[in-house]
Amino acid sequence: MAKEHQIQESIEVILKENQDLVPTLSNEAKENFIRSIQNAKAIFFAAQGRAGFILRCFCMRLMHLGFQVYFCGETITPAIADGDLLIIMSGSGETASTLEAVKSGKEHQATTYGILGNLDSKIAALVDNSIHIPGTTKLQRNNEPDSLQMAGSLFEQIAFFFLEAVVLEIYLQRKKDIGSISSRHAVIE
Repeated sequence: MAKEHQIQESIEVILKENQDLVPTLSNEAKENFIRSIQNAKAIFFAAQGRAGFILRCFCMRLMHLGFQVYFCGETITPAIADGDLLIIMSGSGETASTLEAVKSGKEHQATTYGILGNLDSKIAALVDNSIHIPGTTKLQRNNEPDSLQMAGSLFEQIAFFFLEAVVLEIYLQRKKDIGSISSRHAVIE
């Protein structure tokens, strides 16, 4: 029978696995990513499953910071166009619907940016720019870091932390110019 962890032990394992990956994240990639966000007319997002939930959190924060943002597939999402940015997230880099979103974005002259766990993938080969977020994916490749967690969890967690670091950087840069962030929070929930 597998050893059961106490909640504190489990959290410590999760935090340690994430802390071990922090040094592998690229400051240069973060800066390039932030420039792409700041230069976009509108920012579109596409991802599936748990990656989609993580990316929605980031989309919401950019809205709070005053960016024009849309999550693909929502009924109010307009057409993507030249000057827009499409940010996708995929651990495997092979998610079919996310791949189709990238193809469509490129077809309409948008810049495409991938947050990917697998740089040897169809999506990685197609996007204009990508950030490698190391972690475990559903592919369970040999070169992925060791993890006690379910496949994909470590990628999603470190991606969330990376995106929160991006939000913090943009927030600190724009703090004087954006007024009260709370005025952009939802009031009908």
